[in-house]
Amino acid sequence: MRLGISFFHALVRLTATGAVFLGAAAVAQAAGCGTALDSGYHDVSLTVGDQVRHGVSYIPPSYDGAKKMAVVFDLHGSNSFPRGQMRRSSWDKVAEREGFIVFAPQGSLDGSMPGTFAWNVPGVTSREGGQDEVAFLRAAVEKVKQDYCVDPARIFASGYSGGGRMLSAYLCSGASDFAAAGFVNSLRVGVPVESRDGKWAPDPSTCTPAKPVSIMAFAGIKDEANPYAGGGKPYWQYGFKTALQRWTQLDGCKGNGTAETADGVTFGLYDTCHSGVRIATYEFANGSHDWPRPNSKAAVIAAASDGKAAGVMKVSTAKKPGFNPNVDPAPRMWDFFRKADATDLVATAAPPATKVNASVCGEGASVTDTVEGTTCSSTISQPTDQRRSGLGAKGAL
Repeated sequence: MRLGISFFHALVRLTATGAVFLGAAAVAQAAGCGTALDSGYHDVSLTVGDQVRHGVSYIPPSYDGAKKMAVVFDLHGSNSFPRGQMRRSSWDKVAEREGFIVFAPQGSLDGSMPGTFAWNVPGVTSREGGQDEVAFLRAAVEKVKQDYCVDPARIFASGYSGGGRMLSAYLCSGASDFAAAGFVNSLRVGVPVESRDGKWAPDPSTCTPAKPVSIMAFAGIKDEANPYAGGGKPYWQYGFKTALQRWTQLDGCKGNGTAETADGVTFGLYDTCHSGVRIATYEFANGSHDWPRPNSKAAVIAAASDGKAAGVMKVSTAKKPGFNPNVDPAPRMWDFFRKADATDLVATAAPPATKVNASVCGEGASVTDTVEGTTCSSTISQPTDQRRSGLGAKGAL
């Protein structure tokens, strides 16, 4: 009898101890939840190694510390800074309307103007003062999960220019924090290398993602900073189409994808890739390196054609395109991110059905208004017998 009572008490103690362990695990899992925060911008600091790093978060008015929210990381371009990037991208405005958190991390390099910064992109940037940006981004993701009530399955990222090159390098490093990613004038897929025949392509050994990832990429045909067709600074060299083709390979996309052009904008979509991921692109015939802006005239015409503008008659009876060519990248990316596992991936009015024209897939092919930006899926032959590499370009941002 005494043995039975002793066993019973021991079992109770073990059960109580287990409850404590389970309670601790539950608290750890819910780290960041339970405390409401003021809406608006918050400066954030974190220590990575022996360095103090910085960023800015934006908390929407709907944040109550109880409901887990999605997070979008917004990576600034070279010679910029976190709040300036949010003003450029309008991710804060989208977050305010849709109810999610934005975190804008700050690169470790000083920019060319006071108060601006740039990213020490691994593999292509060689400047004094640069820190380990991959370690920083990993730490920043953990900081956000610890400090805010977030859904770890809904953490996304967007990068502009140098920030997109950094985001590309982060995915290529094998990091798996982001459920989907968006790129504005910045899609990369490894360090550029040149073969003896003079062709540049990404070095496959420098991009090994942990898993297939959904991507939305924007590119301007007339971008002179990160040229659409390739060339430019040592860190760039291979063009947008080459980067896109390589990502379709890494994501295991099948078929040629689809493409449709309207009002100088070409929308492309690969929607049969591994693990259900998709790749969507917007290419602008008159696009420069600037962050794309919606066309106010197009919006008025669209409203008129829908009967929403009093006193304005319909201007055209032409067939409506299967996508909205009046593109505002941040809202379009958010729609893509939150519907990453849905059929209606990018809020198109109808699935685009135009087949890709494989004849315009070459890097050096000329581009016209009827075929510019058409996405391609032909296999990229990786350069063998390499002659030059964009690795460690001195002074590059």
